[in-house]
Amino acid sequence: MSQIKDKKLGIALPVLLALSMAHLLNDLLQATVASTYPILKEDLDLSFAQIGAITFVYQIAASVFQPLVGMFFDKRPFRGSIMLATAFTMLGIIGLAFAPSLPFVFVSVFTVGVGSSILHPEASRITSLASGGKRGLAQSIFQVGGNFGGSVGPLLIALIVSPYGRRNVLWFTLFSMISFAVTAYIGRWFKGYLASHGNNSKSSGYKQRPLGLAATVAVIVVICILIISKYMYLEGIRSYYTFYLIEKFGVTIQASQLMLFVFLFATAAGTLVGGPLGDRIGRKWVILLSIAGTAPFSLALPYAGLTATVILSFCSGFVLSSAFPAILIYAQELLPNRLGLVSGLFFGFAFGIGGIISAILGAQIDIHGIESVYRVISLSPLIGLVAVFLPKLGK
Repeated sequence: MSQIKDKKLGIALPVLLALSMAHLLNDLLQATVASTYPILKEDLDLSFAQIGAITFVYQIAASVFQPLVGMFFDKRPFRGSIMLATAFTMLGIIGLAFAPSLPFVFVSVFTVGVGSSILHPEASRITSLASGGKRGLAQSIFQVGGNFGGSVGPLLIALIVSPYGRRNVLWFTLFSMISFAVTAYIGRWFKGYLASHGNNSKSSGYKQRPLGLAATVAVIVVICILIISKYMYLEGIRSYYTFYLIEKFGVTIQASQLMLFVFLFATAAGTLVGGPLGDRIGRKWVILLSIAGTAPFSLALPYAGLTATVILSFCSGFVLSSAFPAILIYAQELLPNRLGLVSGLFFGFAFGIGGIISAILGAQIDIHGIESVYRVISLSPLIGLVAVFLPKLGK
């Protein structure tokens, strides 16, 4: 009997590692979008506003569908859902390699975004089901794979694509094939879970919401403000950091992508810390320390030299990224029996607000210059102080 109990309730570490790998491969492939911006700008003679529009199209595709996917699979669990995500991403990558004009780029990045909108809520749901109650740790394992994949993407673009041309993006389809194998393994486990739990994938170990409806809505509003604060700074770095480095310090495209890798690698490392720390000291304090604690580094970055800029970007990426696992678990604890919906809603909101912010920043850079915009976004982590209004949720 104890073995059966452990099997049903204990942490499924091999599945969590597979989910982390699937997230790594997905976000590695997703990272090709932003990483190819300097190449696309040169190939197609694009403005910064058009670069922002590309991000907007991608982020909207990767956001609007996420809560819909979560709601659909909450009611109709499907073992092959994340394999479907890999198929969409692969098609988009192939399109990106051959897109002859901006409209074709829009179609390609939209397809890549749809793949992301399927994978994130579904994989996050399965992560929670496989956590054995250690939800912060499990979510960090899942998230660190995605952040590490996102950080490796620009590095591989710098090594494989930038020196040889955009067609070399096709090499990334090899990662899609690996992803198919990994997600097939996850699908088999999920099928067994559904069979043993009566097809109820929503079960999370909670009976009801910890707060009333009005309080839950108010807290969700605060969480959305925190996500806006986080992504205002994160998108400013992720989408335009290479251009900032090229314009201010005169570095090469390859060098700027390597420095972007430093920032994105820091976000991967920080993610691994946020979840377990939230299990230990509480989600609220991790969220507050993470977002508001980024401010000293972000405020100094626009005034630093090249070496200090790289160091400050690493520190800000590490501290800021520890927030999202805590935010997501906190949101799941608000609506504990709607894991797919909550995951899709907050992943989707993060992607969507990131796309809107990126488009606005691109237009503002065209008007005011990239250094002026960087000085403005350096203030955004201070908005994270609203985390003091989050209530502490019980176990």
